[in-house]
Amino acid sequence: MSVRERSPRHRPWSVYRANTFDLSSEMLGLTLAGNSQDPDEPVLEFSVACSELITPALDRKPNSFVAVSVTTPPQAFWTKHAQTEIIEGTSNPIFLSSIAFFQDSLINQQTQVKLSVYDVKDRSQGTMYLLGSAMFPVKELLQEKQHRLHLMLRSAENERVGNITIIAWQMEEKRDQRAPVPRLPDTINGRMVLPVDESLTESLGIRAKYASLCKDTLLKSVFGGTMSRMYRFPTTDGNHLRILEQMAESVLSLNIPRQFVKLLLEEDAARVCELEELGELSPCWESLRRQIVTQYQTIILTYQETLTDLHQYKGPSFKASNLKAEKKLEFMPTNLHIQRMRVQDESGSDHTYDIVTIGAPAAHCQGFKNSGLRKLIHKFEEAKKHSAVSSSQSIVYIPQDIVRAKEIIAHINTLKTQVSYYAERLSRAAKDRSANGLERTLAILADKTRQLVTVCDCKLLANAIQALNAARPEYIASKASPTAGDVDQVMLRNDQDTLVAKWTGKNSRSSLHVNWHEEEWEKVWLNVDKSLECIIQRVDKLLQKDRLQSDSCEDVFQCDLSSSSKKGNLESRAYWINPGCMEETNSSSSSPSPSSSPALSACHSPCDTREWSEALYPLLTTLTECVAMMSDKAKKSMVFLLMQDTAPTIAMDLSLQYRRDVVFCQTLTALICGFIIKLRNCLRDDGFLRQLYTIGLLAQFESLLSTYGEELAMLEDMSVGILDLRNVTFKVTQATSSSSMDMLPVITGNRDGFNVRIPLPGTMFDALPREIQNGMLLRVQPVLFNVGINEQQTLAEKFGDTSLQEIINMESLARLNSYYEQFKEVLPEDCLPRSRSQTCLPELLRFLGQNVHVRKNKNVDILWQAAEICRRLNGVRFTSCKSAKDRTAMSVTLEQCLILQHEHGMAPQVFTQALDCMRSEGCRRENTMKNVGCRKYAFNTLQLKAFPKHYRPPEGTYGKVET
Repeated sequence: MSVRERSPRHRPWSVYRANTFDLSSEMLGLTLAGNSQDPDEPVLEFSVACSELITPALDRKPNSFVAVSVTTPPQAFWTKHAQTEIIEGTSNPIFLSSIAFFQDSLINQQTQVKLSVYDVKDRSQGTMYLLGSAMFPVKELLQEKQHRLHLMLRSAENERVGNITIIAWQMEEKRDQRAPVPRLPDTINGRMVLPVDESLTESLGIRAKYASLCKDTLLKSVFGGTMSRMYRFPTTDGNHLRILEQMAESVLSLNIPRQFVKLLLEEDAARVCELEELGELSPCWESLRRQIVTQYQTIILTYQETLTDLHQYKGPSFKASNLKAEKKLEFMPTNLHIQRMRVQDESGSDHTYDIVTIGAPAAHCQGFKNSGLRKLIHKFEEAKKHSAVSSSQSIVYIPQDIVRAKEIIAHINTLKTQVSYYAERLSRAAKDRSANGLERTLAILADKTRQLVTVCDCKLLANAIQALNAARPEYIASKASPTAGDVDQVMLRNDQDTLVAKWTGKNSRSSLHVNWHEEEWEKVWLNVDKSLECIIQRVDKLLQKDRLQSDSCEDVFQCDLSSSSKKGNLESRAYWINPGCMEETNSSSSSPSPSSSPALSACHSPCDTREWSEALYPLLTTLTECVAMMSDKAKKSMVFLLMQDTAPTIAMDLSLQYRRDVVFCQTLTALICGFIIKLRNCLRDDGFLRQLYTIGLLAQFESLLSTYGEELAMLEDMSVGILDLRNVTFKVTQATSSSSMDMLPVITGNRDGFNVRIPLPGTMFDALPREIQNGMLLRVQPVLFNVGINEQQTLAEKFGDTSLQEIINMESLARLNSYYEQFKEVLPEDCLPRSRSQTCLPELLRFLGQNVHVRKNKNVDILWQAAEICRRLNGVRFTSCKSAKDRTAMSVTLEQCLILQHEHGMAPQVFTQALDCMRSEGCRRENTMKNVGCRKYAFNTLQLKAFPKHYRPPEGTYGKVET
């Protein structure tokens, strides 16, 4: 009897058990190899179904699964290839997981396939026995007209124990027109090559959007070790969904920490150099500097050892969960993988869903006895306030001053480099006598120079310069102001073990802006401004003469001092400080003489008989020297300011910073993986790309950590690491070559802000909008939602404290709402992906808000709604638990099945079976093997009683294992 004859074809869906739905004849066919448009297409895919299974105990129906083994002559042994999920309590099981042979399977027509059906007596203990088996050659399946085989299952005693049906699938076959297989497949070099069916290339436009983890030029440079599983799930309309589930690790797990630690090492080494370059300080300040430098040298040594360990590491490109506390690998993220689900249906639609899974970014090696980053940062801030109150320093800088000081240093470093660069370009343009080049470059040089002058013209900088002067050994104890009627004094006592800098006099500190200290500093940046004006006038004259094409030497270039200053009349305020000897010229005269002011005397020299470069060279030299002098003085004063601020709490500061670095590095690595795969998937999605460069990328982290014990401290670490991602920007560039190394991202910057450069192959880069091609910095908006689901969360809810989870969720809700408000203000709704959901985004956000504010134990609706909102807003999804192995597996498989049901019409009758199928035979089960060498989730029965129902794995897939 055939399967068709045994199956009650005309009963409605509602009367079928989830594990005994019927196979429709429209779902038959054969997958064909050689499809260059779809590199993930398997060479051969088939499904299996059993019927009339007989067990020795007639009163018991079997719990069966099928194990598939293969052998290809001349190989003389069987190799296990795959197995189906277990279906309980039926003699006629139809399995959802299909058997796929991909292009690296090395099968051919002579390959023998053995199907062994097992009856599982006790899933929790793994007790089973072989019910029966059947064999067939691949050639027989291909030659069969409908690519369907009906085989008899025979026991070890050669007794009939049932039947098994094998059905080969064809991808994207039209329901009303099945293309026949015209001839037997050919074989080249022993490999089976099947003819390409035209129906497979019809949706080329859709397929072009799909990027294979294994074959795509960009993705294969970043991801590797890809595992694949395939399923066939029925839909509510009687068709089927073809599911490709994949899991891949990333070389970035090691590459990013190497780059990141190197940057930290360079940043801290530069900090030490800056402190050393402050010059000679009085004894008390010198002692303080030595203490700070010693602390930095200790942390630098730690970074050097870490960098050496990372370069010497030769293991797999992911850190297993049982190594999360390994000191040498603490900057590497734990168990970082990309989890992908690709969904195709008979209408030709093709959708890909990616989730980055990562063990909670936390400083496992440093432990959690003293709590996590949130509390540690709070303690540090309190200690800093206390030290400021008890400090003997009369100058106490507020936090805004410290932030501003760091910004000034960064701006000075950047602008000084840019001024030097454009001064050199201006010199080259003059040498080439390029009028256009001269004009364009001068405009940029003037803009950068004026930006630098603006940065240096601030009260904070002037005060810091005065404080640094007061810390010099040769500082005169008191000095009168040349402009003040009353006498002000600045006194520094360094003969005692104290650091006191006091301003005395009637005008006190508020008079600094008019005393001689600020005027001395003003001379420096005014000369930069004056030097620039001379260059502008000289270039204007050169260009004017060039346009007139005059050979006359009658014109003599003069500097108009009356218009060279941005601060009124400079005739009475023009200064020049010689870079060589730092001597001040006489500033009281109405007009400086050429002999006393190089910046001005250069303006008076004739240029009509000289080349352009000779005319501009002395002026450009003067400008760069003035800029160097101003930048050096300003930077040193800011370094001294920061030294004063960090001195009292330097040990605590660096210890906290190290922990923060460890956590941030793990988080950053995951973010970069998510950004790359999202960008590649949406390379031709104009709406997403516009959203990306307009309001940035939404990065939504889901956490399943409890708020009890060590996991509470892990959550504190993780929340800070995710918030720090706001200081990350991305820039997309064109790769210099197609080699894998040139496709890897490059990190630049420092702790105040990191930029990640993402190289793309030329063809991909050309597909980007002009804004991204031109180097626009792309921002990130990170949000974190946490709901603990295990037995420890039960303890937290009954006896502990869940306030941290509530605060994190409310903070993230506010940022998520803000992101959506930004979207509505500047972007149209058609930038977002389409959804079958009847709930609009504002409603979803309202529901999420209600769930976040309501006090409900283990309210996993928060996670489901946040994940859906993220997908609907073109965001990147991240899922974490302690090790990204067990609870994470439950979460991502549940999310995949929810997507299939809500977005792709998977029949609700098979939801539970599909969920169990993915958890028992899917990629996440293999993730447990990769991490701890055992294909079991680390749960026990007692634990699972505390889990929400949908987060419990099927029997036989869990047990006591090392985590």
